[in-house]
Formats: sequence, C-alpha cells, structure tokens
Amino acid sequence: MKTKLVLATLLAGNLIACAADFIAHEWGTFTSVQGADGIQLEWNPLVTTDLPKFVYDRNRPNANARGQTFREYGSKSAFVALQRMETPVIYFYADEDVSVDVNVSFPQGIVTEWYPQTTPSTNRQTRWNKVTVLPRAKDAALLLNDGSKTHYYAARETEAAMLRVPAQDKKVEHEKFLFYRGIGSFRAPLTVSMGANEDYPQLHNSDTHDLRHLFVLQVRGPVARLTRINHLRNGEPRSIKLSRDEKPVAEVQRQIASATRDALVSEGLYGPEAAAMVETWRDSWFGEQGMRVLYVLPRTWADRTLPLSIEPAPKDIVRVMVGRAEIITPSMEWDLMKQIVKFSEGDSEAVARLQVLGMGRFADAAVRRMLGRTPSPDFSRAAWNLLETALRQPPAAKLAAK
Repeated sequence: MKTKLVLATLLAGNLIACAADFIAHEWGTFTSVQGADGIQLEWNPLVTTDLPKFVYDRNRPNANARGQTFREYGSKSAFVALQRMETPVIYFYADEDVSVDVNVSFPQGIVTEWYPQTTPSTNRQTRWNKVTVLPRAKDAALLLNDGSKTHYYAARETEAAMLRVPAQDKKVEHEKFLFYRGIGSFRAPLTVSMGANEDYPQLHNSDTHDLRHLFVLQVRGPVARLTRINHLRNGEPRSIKLSRDEKPVAEVQRQIASATRDALVSEGLYGPEAAAMVETWRDSWFGEQGMRVLYVLPRTWADRTLPLSIEPAPKDIVRVMVGRAEIITPSMEWDLMKQIVKFSEGDSEAVARLQVLGMGRFADAAVRRMLGRTPSPDFSRAAWNLLETALRQPPAAKLAAK
C-alpha cells in the first residue's frame, strides 16, 4: 500500500511537471504625455475606445447590454490620468493541454477593460482562473468577431495556442490571448525636455536600468524624421541632435516598423508576436502627427509596475513593454495658443487649423497645460469650446496654420 502511495505521488509530480512545460509571452504599451519642460501631464484622449463590442469594461463587467455612452464612461477614455496602459496581451505556447491561473496586479493604477471574462477581483487586480491552453484547437469560428475594423484583431495573428476561459452561466469564451487595459497614476521613466531649438532635446532616464531601442519620431504633414538611440543609461541626462533628414511619411513608417519589429524580437518576442504588436499600433505609433519617443522598458520595470503570476509556473515568461512619450513641443503650444485666441475672436477657420496642428487625442493635455499657465475664465472657455468643436467635426481640409 505504501509503495502504491509513493508511486502515485511520483506520478502526480511528473504530471504536474509535464503540465508546467509551457511558456508565456506578453507585450503591451504605456503612453504618457509631457511638455517641453519634461513635466508629465494628466490627459484624456476624449475619444471612445477602439475595441470590439464583446470586450468587457468597468461599466459592463458582466456582459450586460449597455449603450455606447455607458461603454465610453466605463472605459479608460473616461478618466484623466498620467499613464495609459494600452493593450497588454499574454500568449501561451504548449505541447499539451494545460490549465493555468493568471493574476496581474496594477498597484498604481486600475484595470479598465479586459477579455475574456475574469474572476471577480479588485480594480487593481485582474485574475483569470482555470484558463485552459489548447495547442491543438484550430477552429477560428470559436473566436468572436463583431465585424469592426479595430486593430484588436491583429494581435491574433500569431502561432499562440487557443485559450478557453470559464464565463458566466457555465459558458466558456475563447481567445488567442488574455487582454487587458488600464490607467495609472505614476510617471514614466523617460523624461524629454527641450528649449527654443527643438532639434536638441535632452533625454533623461530615471529608472535604475538602461532604456533600450529608443526611436524619436517627428511627423509633420506629409513628411517625417526618425532618430535612433540604442540605449540610455540609468540616471543619464543625454542631449541628442535630431535627424534633419525628412522623408515621406510612408517611407519612414516602413523603416521604423521594420526596426521596431527587430528590436522586439531581440527582446524575446517571437517574430509573429512582434509583427502583431507593430500592426496593432502602426497607425498610432507611426502615423499620428506630432513628436514622440518609443522605447523598450526594462523587464524589471514591467515586473515592478505590473506584477504577473501564473500557476503552475511556466518554463519561461517573456514580457516586452514599450514606452511611448508624446511630446508637446514649444512650437505646438505657441500654435495652439494662436488658434485659441483666433477662435475667441470669431475666426471660424481656427477649428480647421487646430486639426491640422496634429495634436489629435493629445490636445486635451496641451490645453490643460496652457490653462494652468493662463488662468483666465474667458480664455478657458474659448479653449475648451475650440477643442470640443474640433473633436466633433470631421477632419478639415489641410490649411496652413497661421
């Protein structure tokens, strides 16, 4: 009897070891906005979230039907925050079916959207229990598709295993990854500051580890400029000279997309995962007007900011998080102030000129920053009315900002 018990214990241990013979890969983006003095700003994109209708959010946590207005207020676009955690996804790879429990903590933020359904938890924690990794499941019909053109679906274009997750009423949901988003109250490790000469910004890394694969992208109208920096040491303030080589936006997009994929692969992602991440964020990262810095965050930063636990523990976990610092330059602030003044004076073309400035979903941060420096009720009303009108109207024909 004792021998049988020992054999059973050994067999159970071997089964657990086999079950744990899987790996997990994760990628995601953290976006912050800052002024030319390096101060990171609270912001709100003032647009509804670009996600499929089946994705859950804080105001629709149990798949109850809600109107679009409620979805907007339940998503992260309803909050003003320093940091927006955008589209982390967790993939799994295994040779055999395996059941895992996944827990993601967000100590300095709240989770606002997720899919598949999670186990009830706090706003600062997301938990999926009894997730079954199904490496042999290939039926694409199991995956929901609401027919929208959202970039969410690009994240499925990998070789990751299908996942089956328990949902309400003894139902199950299938997806190729675990998805979640959120907002945070912390500052990003990269600070960018500049003076009147915007071609010589200073970058500073406040983290204890180096930042790697930095891309400074400037998009202005039909042309763009790209400057690459391999790494930025911890605690190092570094002045750089930006490239003056202007090229058509489409050409620069191809160049930076290829370089970003290579960087993500060098950090541990599989090629299809890196391609899926780039495709998911191509329009936002590489196409939006303005100036931004994209960079790979240290793994230690990701583990500290967003602790992840998986049980049983996988053989390997790869986490690659990209930081995005959107910069409101002095010239952008000056152009914004001019359009607010012109709008207050009744110039109807100020709306179109604001749209051409290319601040897009970051205009809210620029307006908040400017109003903090110009505490005038009339100026404040004109600024918010201009921004609201610009967001409500379709993009205008290109005009010269003057």
